[in-house]
Amino acid sequence: MKAIFKDAKVYAMGEIKKQTMLLDGATLSVFTGDVSLMGCPVYDNIAIFPGFCDVHVHFREPGFSYKETIASGSRASARGGYTAVCTMPNLVPPPDCPENLKTQTDIIERDSVIAAFPYGTITKGQAGEELSDMEGIKDAVIGYSDDGKGIQTEDLMREAMEKARSLGKMIVAHCEDNSLLRGGYIHDGEYARLHGHRGICSESEFGQIARDLELVKTTGCKYHVCHISTKESVEIIRRAKAEGVDVTCETGPHYLTMCDLDIGEHGRFKMNPPIRSASDRDALVEGIKDGTVDMIATDHAPHSAEEKSRGLEKSNMGVVGIETAFPISYTYLVKTGIITLERLIELLSVKPRERFGITSDAGFTVFDLGDEYRIDPKDFISAGKSTPFEGWSVFGRCLATVYNGKVVYASERLGESVNKSEEI
Repeated sequence: MKAIFKDAKVYAMGEIKKQTMLLDGATLSVFTGDVSLMGCPVYDNIAIFPGFCDVHVHFREPGFSYKETIASGSRASARGGYTAVCTMPNLVPPPDCPENLKTQTDIIERDSVIAAFPYGTITKGQAGEELSDMEGIKDAVIGYSDDGKGIQTEDLMREAMEKARSLGKMIVAHCEDNSLLRGGYIHDGEYARLHGHRGICSESEFGQIARDLELVKTTGCKYHVCHISTKESVEIIRRAKAEGVDVTCETGPHYLTMCDLDIGEHGRFKMNPPIRSASDRDALVEGIKDGTVDMIATDHAPHSAEEKSRGLEKSNMGVVGIETAFPISYTYLVKTGIITLERLIELLSVKPRERFGITSDAGFTVFDLGDEYRIDPKDFISAGKSTPFEGWSVFGRCLATVYNGKVVYASERLGESVNKSEEI
């Protein structure tokens, strides 16, 4: 595999500079010679970035391999430009002790084509009653999370934070107050009222964030908030940061580009937390612009086709996103002038690695920014096909991803004359 990328946009040290680059197998180098002598295709409108890092994915193995496997999830990630992911612990067995965790890490070592860092659970069995063997698993986990479930009692969260601080690890919190859910399954907003659905109120999220940030102040724990979706969450975290609290947060592409009036009755619009109002979306966008929101994570959550075919009320929570995160974000945040391309790379690659201390080789990923296409789940490598972005028109197709000196994804379009600016 050999190609020349003419005047490519190359991200390095916070800046994008134009350089002509040669890709030769898994090696990328600056090219200063005569392209007519190389005998390989030449491409324009190419961008080259450090591999992306997603701190919130569900690869479903062990326990639910019919939804996704570490092999399929990591290959889908590579196709999305990712070279590092952090895998959530909603598994069977749950990674709450060394023996259970080893079941997962053995599969990662065998099957993952990129770096995959597992979370350990905060509580045993994610039951929310007593702490997991946090110390026993500390050397093999990136942090602790009970993602999918909020820690319901203040005392237990305080205990978890104190233990995590003593171990030098981070609490990564899914914030959700069960007492406020009231059987809801989409946002408690205008769409729910118009169509007779039960809603999930915003306080179920931001109330626990507010509680936890007070605990962070007293325990000194490093704290990260998963998938924030409400304007109140943004403001609470903004104030906490101004006070010097050690907190970061993430949001997802669907929360930044959609509101509840954009959804429909299909299960591909159902996730937790739900897509909320336009004012929530706008607050999240302001958050990524001013640095309150530190990173974009996908919450890639595959399910079977049957599990997502039951409509809004009955379908499982969760959508896939690892293969669409860059094109959606580039098309609807960068090309619209909301943020710069440099800021997007910070959100997708730089900031996640900094916060989570991920020092593995980032490798690089190559995107054709001029390639416009419609998102078709049938093309996904992921076993999960349920996405709210089905049919959306986007720019930016991944041509190749290299990790640890190996090509972990190469598009068939590399070498196709239809996408070349010049045939040598």
